[in-house]
Amino acid sequence: MYYIVYGFLRLLSFLPMAVLYLLSDFAYVIIFYVLGYRKEVVMNNLLTAFPEKTEEERRKIMKTFYHNFCDTFLEMIKMFSWNTEEIKKRFVCNIEVMNDFVGKEQNVLIVSGHYFNWEMANLGLGVLSKMPFVVVYMPIRNKAFEKIVYDMRRKTGVILVPATDFQNQVREHTKNQHALILVGDQNPGNPAKAYWTNFFTKPAPFPRGPEKGARRGNTVVIYADFYKVKRGYYKCDFELLTSTPTEFKDGQLTRLIVDKIENSIRQRPANYLWSHRRWKHEWKEEYRKMWVDK
Repeated sequence: MYYIVYGFLRLLSFLPMAVLYLLSDFAYVIIFYVLGYRKEVVMNNLLTAFPEKTEEERRKIMKTFYHNFCDTFLEMIKMFSWNTEEIKKRFVCNIEVMNDFVGKEQNVLIVSGHYFNWEMANLGLGVLSKMPFVVVYMPIRNKAFEKIVYDMRRKTGVILVPATDFQNQVREHTKNQHALILVGDQNPGNPAKAYWTNFFTKPAPFPRGPEKGARRGNTVVIYADFYKVKRGYYKCDFELLTSTPTEFKDGQLTRLIVDKIENSIRQRPANYLWSHRRWKHEWKEEYRKMWVDK
């Protein structure tokens, strides 16, 4: 199965981008109009985030989101045949914000959100980083597809650590100076042990791990906002949040990260993974002790 699927995707990757984008447009019609993949989830999320917008405005965001969603996976196929120079041409970043810490005593934590195209960001940052780049990812259940995607994601030298075995494997790869990237809007496994704060108009839980790890290791924290410039071309804006995380009170660093993510989404609402159920956990008064104010 692995060799059959990999061979097919590899052949597809040699098609011109224009042809792949035609396939993406076709996939959009099927996913949006025929299958209606998670449309209710997307519209409910957009209503929660943007109640001030009209239904027509939210529907326009939704359609652009589905186009970006389809482009991401067709671009992912093309990545099988892209070399380093092609990736550097299509992904730019003010990487010096991170690389300036190379050789210093602190490690780096990069936090971001579920933005498009995360696969391009993975390869691009792997190319540009001057320190070992560690990426936490969620494994795919199908073993053949897992190996195919795993091999593609690590082609620029990134170190992949599965989220399902993070605690056991991360120590092996973080003994020396490194940059670790985490998504700051991931749903926590146990909402009772998470930080809670308003995300747009509704309370949502956020994992405590990024903040706890940064404060415990006195780690530099950088926010990454990456987004589409045009089809096939992306930009990443790094912003140094702090090099002294221990100065933050409990929950404050998480609140800062949430603010950055929300601001990025407001600037480019169709660039976010709205099919991701960010508000799937309901607020309970018993979580009050974990509440973080702005």
